[in-house]
Amino acid sequence: MRLGIIGYGAIARELLAVLAREGAAPEAVIVLMRDPAQGKCDLPGMVTVGSARALADARPDLVIECAGAAAVREHVPTCLAAGVDTVIASVGALADDGLHAALRAAARAGASRIVLPAGALGAVDLLAALRPSGIEELVYTGRKPPAAWRGSLAEDLVDLDGLNAPVTFFSGDARQAARDFPKNANVAATLALAGPGFAATRVQLVADPGATCNLHEVSLRAGVANFTIRIEGKPSPDNPRTSLTTAYSLAREVLNHSREVAI
Repeated sequence: MRLGIIGYGAIARELLAVLAREGAAPEAVIVLMRDPAQGKCDLPGMVTVGSARALADARPDLVIECAGAAAVREHVPTCLAAGVDTVIASVGALADDGLHAALRAAARAGASRIVLPAGALGAVDLLAALRPSGIEELVYTGRKPPAAWRGSLAEDLVDLDGLNAPVTFFSGDARQAARDFPKNANVAATLALAGPGFAATRVQLVADPGATCNLHEVSLRAGVANFTIRIEGKPSPDNPRTSLTTAYSLAREVLNHSREVAI
């Protein structure tokens, strides 16, 4: 497989490490970096490019975006319009209806697919399956250590360094969560898109000094089934805002794209 990657941070590196451990290392890796001259080609067959056009021209079989919402807006439409299926890790970017529509138009023009991974979540397949039965309530609670909320709007809402008890600093819908906390609330956007939409998906975000992991809790009531799921995601050592499970979820999408059996 020829794999394109937008961004080369902690998630991209962990993704490639997972693929290598699975015996599925790509034959070529084309990485889009803002300054390719500064890029470190630390894998056989890895090259760097500086634009989405150059990435698409390298003819990857699949592109993985893992560089943030701005990268989705700047680079993903070009890849989709060129006919390359693209996995979007920064799902929160789709809270922007205009961008969402532009991505869908680019996919139609290129006969390509936008793939949204589960990321740090589980049971997204069940949620999507239950949607036609009617979703009565969907609530997501994200609970993380205070350090995981640094660099976000949470710093303006609560004294992260002075906490001695859990504080819910945000309660609202998934659209507002994705817009206000773009580096932390991709999971809320994923739930909204798989389920009842942004306005009907309720979100609570909690800074908890007693937490030792990134905790995701989802509660659903639907027409034919109810479920509650709790996931304790270990944070990335390079970026405590990100769960390591995100890289594994992206690796699953690559493996499903390249193997005979997809699951």
